[in-house]
Amino acid sequence: MGRRSRTRTARLVAVVLGVALLTGCGDDGYQPAGPFRPLPEGAPPEVGRPPGSAPGGPAQPGTDEEGGDPNVVASGLAVPTGLVLLPDGSAIVGERETGRLLQVFPDRSPAKELMTVPGIDTAGDGGLLGLALSPTFPEDGLLFAYVSTATDNRVVRFPIGGTPNPVLTGIPRGEVGNGGGLMTGIDGNLYVGTGDAGNPALAADPASLAGKVLRIDVFGRPVGGPSPVFSRGHRDVTALCQDGERTYATDESREGPDQFDVVVEQGDAAAPPLATVLPEEGGLGGCAVANGTVFLGALDGQRVHVLTLDDEGAPVDDATDEVLGGRYGRLRTVVLDAEGALWVTTSNRDGVGQPAEDDDKVLRIRPPGGQPNSPL
Repeated sequence: MGRRSRTRTARLVAVVLGVALLTGCGDDGYQPAGPFRPLPEGAPPEVGRPPGSAPGGPAQPGTDEEGGDPNVVASGLAVPTGLVLLPDGSAIVGERETGRLLQVFPDRSPAKELMTVPGIDTAGDGGLLGLALSPTFPEDGLLFAYVSTATDNRVVRFPIGGTPNPVLTGIPRGEVGNGGGLMTGIDGNLYVGTGDAGNPALAADPASLAGKVLRIDVFGRPVGGPSPVFSRGHRDVTALCQDGERTYATDESREGPDQFDVVVEQGDAAAPPLATVLPEEGGLGGCAVANGTVFLGALDGQRVHVLTLDDEGAPVDDATDEVLGGRYGRLRTVVLDAEGALWVTTSNRDGVGQPAEDDDKVLRIRPPGGQPNSPL
């Protein structure tokens, strides 16, 4: 995938993202789109705010609606990595290095700090690497997180403000290769992408959890067999996404091009990838897909790659493009919301990027026509 001009960007994003507009920002603060279940007795205030209530404390003061960048919904964060969308249209984002969770709002209300996930170890690019909602979140209010500790990588679950409990432990970690993708699948199971911990032999070893995509239920039990291994042979899975029945993974390479793979049950990532991204344009850290259009967040490439898949799931020749190229620096997580807007996190405070004063940011891209000064 070479460098692409942006001449078709507006057209592609208009088709994929639709014509949804952000909810207006009024004096009464953010207006949730849906209710949340009450948290257990003694838990901190519930995420979301009832109409007319005051906003929560900001992560860092930002600019006002009139003078600020309309694409920026939160700023002043520290390497936001995991991001999940809530039923009311807001999102929870996790900071990789601190474990802090914040709720951010599409109308650019101040971000609200929710809690800090304890025990995070950031060695070898570890940390809080992914978030997922419980498949029954409206009933149980549970979050899942993929985190690095001093001894392993693991999946934990917790209510907002509650103590994380282990779901799946013992995922190998090393000085490199500590990737972590986490996704709640359409089948209600959890899909967990892992790195090879710097040892490619572990990725091929069916007895190891390293270099795999794993499938477990919400209690950490394997689905469909005695082993949680869903696919093997991966190098460093940094994100997972689904479009209907198809599952995809971004696989970051320490040498050579990154890969965008289709993940097949009991398959091997050594099979030819759907797409490759050159190192200078890669550093793939996120993927989102809907109706055959794929968005890939690129750290080193400082862009979101856009490619189109045909009805068989294969890339369409010459149907690749990019958005946000060079505008916000290193881009990581990408998530599509129910209105067709794309949420993107920057990663400029990761020790590699060149952060601006208000980095890192969470972006929500408006479709063309949503705002006159939108880059799209």
